[in-house]
Amino acid sequence: MNEMLKFDNVELYYDHVYALKGVSIDLREGETVALIGANGAGKSSILRAITGLSKTRSGEVRYLGKRIDGLNPAEIVKMGIAMVPEGRRVFPHMSVKDNLLMGAFTRSDKADIARTLEMVLGRFPRLKERYSQMGGTLSGGEQQMMVIGRALMAKPKLLLLDEPSLGIAPKLVQDIARSIVAINRDENVSVLLVEQNSRMALSISNRAYALSTGSIVLSGNSKELMQDDRIKAAYLGGDL
Repeated sequence: MNEMLKFDNVELYYDHVYALKGVSIDLREGETVALIGANGAGKSSILRAITGLSKTRSGEVRYLGKRIDGLNPAEIVKMGIAMVPEGRRVFPHMSVKDNLLMGAFTRSDKADIARTLEMVLGRFPRLKERYSQMGGTLSGGEQQMMVIGRALMAKPKLLLLDEPSLGIAPKLVQDIARSIVAINRDENVSVLLVEQNSRMALSISNRAYALSTGSIVLSGNSKELMQDDRIKAAYLGGDL
């Protein structure tokens, strides 16, 4: 598998407080890679650095071999990177249809946009049922499906997901986890998944990095990390 994303010795500060301290991660084409750790560990800061929402102090971020730290967020989206932010950020007074179509703002190929929309509705049947409803009237889980679908409307090669299970009923967390697996497998989209739900993240990813206070403390194959006593104690609440 070819390397898609390379995050090399990156430092990022908010004012004078460091958020990332010499962090290095990589992601290969076709992979799902998870970033796990407590709130404030630096997981979301990695996504903000990749998408150009936060400027790095030092280090490099490369995507498909090209350096992208320093580019503006709109340029990065056009290169094939889409992010689903924490907290969903729906357009509450727009229909599900219009919320989804907002994700295709960088595209002009109407026939291809229609095909992508059909794919998204096939992936998330609940959205098809609620197609003309206002986005703000959907449940938290349904809104999460909608914003993942909105990101897919950009036809990304790399999908960044920031806490997709946060504040969602357990039954819908399972549905969203299955959708992430299917998107990676069927749509040939690589995934970088930020999650506090470490059990879910490790169960659907190929590899994972565990962060603590802005640094990587453990990394490796997700199935092996599931059995690591340090991961069990720190992130999984004891024995599985």
